[in-house]
Amino acid sequence: MRLLLLSNSTNHGSGYLEHAMDVVLEHLGGAALTFVPYALADHDAYEAKVAGALAPRGVAVRGLHRAADPVAAIADAEAVFVGGGNTFRLLRTLQRLGLVAPLVERVRAGMPYMGASAGTNVAGASIRTTNDMPIVEPDGFEALGLVPLQLNPHYLDADPTSTHQGETREQRLAEFLEENDATVLGLREGTWLSVAGDAAAIGGTAVSLAAPGPAIVLSRDAAPREVAGDVSWLLDQQPRFDVGAGA
Repeated sequence: MRLLLLSNSTNHGSGYLEHAMDVVLEHLGGAALTFVPYALADHDAYEAKVAGALAPRGVAVRGLHRAADPVAAIADAEAVFVGGGNTFRLLRTLQRLGLVAPLVERVRAGMPYMGASAGTNVAGASIRTTNDMPIVEPDGFEALGLVPLQLNPHYLDADPTSTHQGETREQRLAEFLEENDATVLGLREGTWLSVAGDAAAIGGTAVSLAAPGPAIVLSRDAAPREVAGDVSWLLDQQPRFDVGAGA
């Protein structure tokens, strides 16, 4: 498989995909891009935004929403980009259009897959660690399962100077781990996970100067672990869901 899973599509002060443009173009390798816009409501505007960033770099972009037969369009796609937005809306639309299995089949056969935010979330085992509000109800939380991980794009470190007393991101993910035995990869803003066959690596630079590194791994029986570079060992995980706190 060839995956590029971006935490975010836009860094503060830069244009759409600009912070990752070199790696995006390398990942696509000149392939025409089928864009999956279902995480946002205005598909035409979203397609135009992606095309505005990539067409000047020689990448042809066509929104999947324009296809009379989306399943056939995925079968013919050279590369796919699943954009960010609301993860629940995205997964429900993929399910209802019958696109989950066709996407998985094509990606496992070697078609380049790129995701950002929600598009990264659905590449994991489930969407249970998304930050998004459940504005719609999908037919279950099971996602594409391209990597055996739980993904948390936009991972945000606690601010020690803040007076906010609500749960931190780490605390919310710890609650997930109380009920599920799975590895969670938190990708800070400006970073990504790339996968090529059996190799996986963390790339990019965290936007926050206070961030310890590009990414963090959280698991049930270990302290949070900062990671960078080669993380191929993450592809050997076996998530178990709904096992309870004592399992």
